[in-house]
Amino acid sequence: MKEPKIIRDGKGVVIGPVRLSYVHLFKPYATEGGEAKYQTAVLIPKGEKKTVKAIKNAIEKAKEEAVTKKWGGVEPKKWNNPLCDGDEKDDETYADHFYLSAKSKTRPEIVDKHGNPITDEEEIYSGVYACVSMTFFGFDVSGNKGIACGLNNVMKFKDGDYLGGRSSAASDFEGFADDDGEEDDL
Repeated sequence: MKEPKIIRDGKGVVIGPVRLSYVHLFKPYATEGGEAKYQTAVLIPKGEKKTVKAIKNAIEKAKEEAVTKKWGGVEPKKWNNPLCDGDEKDDETYADHFYLSAKSKTRPEIVDKHGNPITDEEEIYSGVYACVSMTFFGFDVSGNKGIACGLNNVMKFKDGDYLGGRSSAASDFEGFADDDGEEDDL
């Protein structure tokens, strides 16, 4: 994994390559009557200590700011932490990972390794590896306090196996193209 880059007064990070899941980057998506947003889950292997540390530091910086600007000078006893333990989720894909749900009201820029815009929605899917730019910020909504993860931009790093049971045509039909066209075995 690349060295994480700290941005925006310490409250933002650029990390990767990480795996994306539940990808909704080209069209906003709403859950259970909530506001539609561009979003993706970002899976970070637990072994990536520098990346996890950079994320925790950015969350702490955002929390310090939230105490003074959002939470009336008092850190709440209970607050929502955006960095979650994948081992507590009932999904084997998340095992041995931390994960974040990164969201934005505005569409993130999505580029390839050369900075060229990606417009083909099939290029960015659950299972792809990407570098992700995100910013952490405090919130207080109806007494619910915490730190949110704002999605900035995404750079596709490399293809990965699809998550959720989908397979690629290349893997499904591997070996069929080698057939000589005979119909003997049908």
